Amino acid sequence: MSKIALYGKPGAGKSTFASLLADELVKAGGEVATVKVAAPLYQLQLIVYEMAGVPLVDPTRQDGRLLNFLGTEMRRINPRSLTDVFAARVQELERTRPEALLVCDDLRGPDVDAVTALGFRLVEISAPAEVRALRKAGRGDLTAGDEQHPTEAQPLVDAWRRVRNAGSLEDLRGEAALLAGQVLR
Repeated sequence: MSKIALYGKPGAGKSTFASLLADELVKAGGEVATVKVAAPLYQLQLIVYEMAGVPLVDPTRQDGRLLNFLGTEMRRINPRSLTDVFAARVQELERTRPEALLVCDDLRGPDVDAVTALGFRLVEISAPAEVRALRKAGRGDLTAGDEQHPTEAQPLVDAWRRVRNAGSLEDLRGEAALLAGQVLR
């Protein structure tokens, strides 16, 4: 089972690249499963909004400030809180879908050791600051996360591969096809 973890600054295109990579792998006959380190934070965000009396109509919209806060507090209570849940999900997928390529599209610095210990290869997605700012503005986040917040820390590691996302969507799709070919070898 191959495992890829994407990291990069907010707005670099990690989720978009993950989706394109999944498309390319499926076209080539592969099976893909997406796993997120921050899945518990997204679940908590839904609960917080519900309890505040403003249920989220679109559960994919992110409240970056809230997610930064929740990530900090979860890690304060238990530094492994996010990665333990992630590891359990990965192990479940290894049992139930052993042929699937696992793609994590939200790796952050605090979690790199736990994720690489599970056998994930790291792929850095980067984009120029002005491009990232435009993408973030167009995402429809409820609030933006603080790029300097500890929960947004980038891994200080050598990437297995690097993808520069400064062109068109088709350029990025080409990069995804290239990586899919490397993974399927």
